[in-house]
Amino acid sequence: MKKNDVILAAALIGIALAAFGGAALYSQLTTKEPEAVVRLDGEEKGRYPLSEDTTVEIRQEDGSYNILRVESGKARILKASCPDKVCVSHRPISRQGESLICLPNRLAVEIENGAESGIDASVLSR
Repeated sequence: MKKNDVILAAALIGIALAAFGGAALYSQLTTKEPEAVVRLDGEEKGRYPLSEDTTVEIRQEDGSYNILRVESGKARILKASCPDKVCVSHRPISRQGESLICLPNRLAVEIENGAESGIDASVLSR
């Protein structure tokens, strides 16, 4: 190898390390805290960090309601005025993109900035 080849290789390695380090730093600076985002009729009504335990009653003008509980890094619906209570029986959510839906009350709770679920697809075999 010639002297210029060594300089070129060192420069390319330096640029690659700087780019990798910059990307890692940017990722740490822009990472937000996971939170449960509450939407009623598609309109955002509140954001609740999963790191803070809280109970929130989401009441609508017609008297219908849902009670959201954030506890131990997970969100779930404790009580609801809907007739079927599907949202109450749903498991707690904590990962990016997971959601709790109450169709009769037009409520949606979705996790934003959470950890990825790690599952892209599932195949059942018989």
